[in-house]
Amino acid sequence: MQKECSEYPGETLKFRLARLAESGSKADKALATYMLGALQDLPFETASSLAEKAHMSEATVSRFCRTLGYQGFRALKEDLKSLSSDYPWLLSDRLGELQRATRENESFLSRGLELEIAALVKVYEFAATEQWREVVARLSTSQKVFVCGFQTERGLAQYFANQLHYVREGVVLLDVAGGNFSEMLLAADEGCLVLFEARRYSKQARLLAEEAANAGMKVTLITDLFCDWGGDFASEVFAIPTQINQFWDSSALMASFGNLLINEVCATLGADVLPRLNRIAGLYGKFVGHVGHDTDKLKK
Repeated sequence: MQKECSEYPGETLKFRLARLAESGSKADKALATYMLGALQDLPFETASSLAEKAHMSEATVSRFCRTLGYQGFRALKEDLKSLSSDYPWLLSDRLGELQRATRENESFLSRGLELEIAALVKVYEFAATEQWREVVARLSTSQKVFVCGFQTERGLAQYFANQLHYVREGVVLLDVAGGNFSEMLLAADEGCLVLFEARRYSKQARLLAEEAANAGMKVTLITDLFCDWGGDFASEVFAIPTQINQFWDSSALMASFGNLLINEVCATLGADVLPRLNRIAGLYGKFVGHVGHDTDKLKK
């Protein structure tokens, strides 16, 4: 269990970082967001190395630590020694794995597995939040649900939109090649936006979220732990862990989050989804067909 800071009784470091990530200054938001996504690595950082990675000055890091209630970054790291229950690897284990990494390649796989399991637990924890319930209600009742993603997250958006389309009408996958998103922004009063995005963030994603918010739309942003602009425009920001000891950040848990969300929408709509599911399945069978059905058998 993580210790409380004497200057902020009742508040853990994670709580204070989350608070500053939401309501601090621009520099505070950026540092807090970065540190929340890299807590397990902070014990190995210095104020100088942290400043370089966060693109801040060392003086800014020192001021930020004082804002958190510590005399400096070293004092903050001392507090982190007790932060073991929230992460799958204790510091001693991490050091041991680091020493064995060059000899035992399996250690990388084991650590990745632990991190991915912890990230999946985080996804399921979202399902117990008030924000989750609000999004489920919105996706179940809005006239239209617009879905969008850019770069590699474009595939996540398409998968989410296609799956949601099975259980309700009015799901629109935005055409990122169209250039102006008029199909959504001219119908802003009819629906909401679900946006998938991860670093390095597309300029279009930030602009789309801003324009949607300015038009009065509810925006749900599904992103990684490092996005420091989402809270400026989104009604909800679901920050999914993406660092699981692989070369690329993994967005697989974003897909898991989307599946869980669609499952909840389906449960909310109940039996009302069955006629639509049956109709779509019938149309697919008629126009395309499935492997194993009579229409798929080759005639000799």
